[in-house]
Amino acid sequence: MKLIGLIGGMSWQSSAEYYRLINELVGQKLGGHHSARLLLYSVDFDPIEKAQHEGRWDRLADMLGEAACALQKAGADFLVLCTNTMHKVADTVSQISSLPLVHIVDATAEAIQQAGLRRIGLLGTRFTMEDGFYSARLQERFGIETLIPPERDRADVHRVIYDELCHGQVRQESRELYQAVISRLVAGGAEGVVLGCTEIPLLIGPQDTEVPVVDTTRVHAEAVVTLALGSESGRPQGSSGG
Repeated sequence: MKLIGLIGGMSWQSSAEYYRLINELVGQKLGGHHSARLLLYSVDFDPIEKAQHEGRWDRLADMLGEAACALQKAGADFLVLCTNTMHKVADTVSQISSLPLVHIVDATAEAIQQAGLRRIGLLGTRFTMEDGFYSARLQERFGIETLIPPERDRADVHRVIYDELCHGQVRQESRELYQAVISRLVAGGAEGVVLGCTEIPLLIGPQDTEVPVVDTTRVHAEAVVTLALGSESGRPQGSSGG
């Protein structure tokens, strides 16, 4: 079993889900008392959140690159960014450490294709929805078209993530707000919805919508376990470059 290097804390609420899912999946695949071999570098999210909203992405890449190098020195075999938004700097982080990185967009694309979808709605932070790095990778590498909500809906989705979900607050009125946003995306032609922030699955699940949803936290964890176990899991080994 390979040693997994997780960069988490963005937020710790979703990083806890990564830890749970990865260990559950390893146990399911190997049986017995097996659990994952992993290292978790959990950052202080406050300076990262501030730098995001200030647009200091070069500084953010350096910060996560430092975490990646620490995991490399500790013996990690590959990297995992436990966040969608920070994949905006995934290429740089992977280059700084030289370790391979399991890319969340690639894991998401595989799940979208397995569901037979070609046009999906994307929910996430304002950066994920608006900055193009996510939708461009889906389109250019996998031919998947992405729809994003209108400005007012994007602002509401972003606010709920940072003001509520990152603090562990799960509110019914926010669930209903997200359901309304999803309904408008579907009315606009989306065949399914990507929960493109690792906190959103704390609020929304398949039971909350009539269209398929892709839980990026779960599909990313599944890709991580597949790579970590390789032939031990009985499945082909694979990862994505940064």
